[in-house]
Parts: sequence; C-alpha cells; structure tokens
Amino acid sequence: MSVEFNHTIVLTRDRESSAHFLAGILGLEVGEPAGPFLPVTTANGVTLDFLTLDIEIPVQHYAFLVSEDEFDAILGRLVDGGIPIQADPHGRHPGRINRNDGGRGVYFRDPAGHGLEALTRPYGTDPDSPLNGVTEEIPGAAR
Repeated sequence: MSVEFNHTIVLTRDRESSAHFLAGILGLEVGEPAGPFLPVTTANGVTLDFLTLDIEIPVQHYAFLVSEDEFDAILGRLVDGGIPIQADPHGRHPGRINRNDGGRGVYFRDPAGHGLEALTRPYGTDPDSPLNGVTEEIPGAAR
C-alpha cells in the first residue's frame, strides 16, 4: 500500500465557524460531527477535522490545489464576501493573486487566523514560467 495523507486536526476556538467558512469558500460540505470533530473532506478524501479548544491557537497553513474553474469560484466568493486576499503569505501584495508556475494562487485567513491558500499549479512545476513572481490585481478585492 502506498502512503496517503488521510486527515488532520484543525484547532480553532469555534469549530462551526471555521468549518463552515472553509467549506463555503471552497465549495465543499461540512460533514456530520464525529465526537468533538466537525469534518470537511476534500475531493481526494483528505479530511480536515475542526476541533474547538479554549487555548491560544497557533497559526497553521493549509493549501488546496484546485482547478482553474474552482479557483474562479473561490476567488469570487472571497471578493463577494469581503474577505481580504493577498498574493503571498507575508501580505506584501494585498488585493492581488500570484501567477507562479503559470497558474494562479491566493492567500487568505480563516476565522481562527489560519493561513489558507488556493492554487491551480503546484509550486515548482514550471520554474521557467515568465509569470513567476508576477501578481495580478483583483478588482473589488478586500485588502
């Protein structure tokens, strides 16, 4: 059997808010609670199990590889929702997306402060792309 990533626990102060936020932005469903966990499962079967804890939550990063059509829908939901976006994880390019590897990528935060990313091409797939390092302004995007 080959090794596959199956699930991870996403710590938050409000599992309902965080799970529904992610599912809504990505166009996924929130599953039925499983004990203390509220699951969101991606198309490749990986489950993010949201867990409410009353502690200081360390910021984590979660990246989602999506199709071009899915990216358009995700970006539309982010803009329509007034959710700040940026082209990089450090916030140097607010209101923009990146074009790395000839694809598109966007960073945004969830209600718990976790850094989320949607991208259409895995990083490093086209190191010679003339679009590497290029950012694109998104009209109406929150900063």
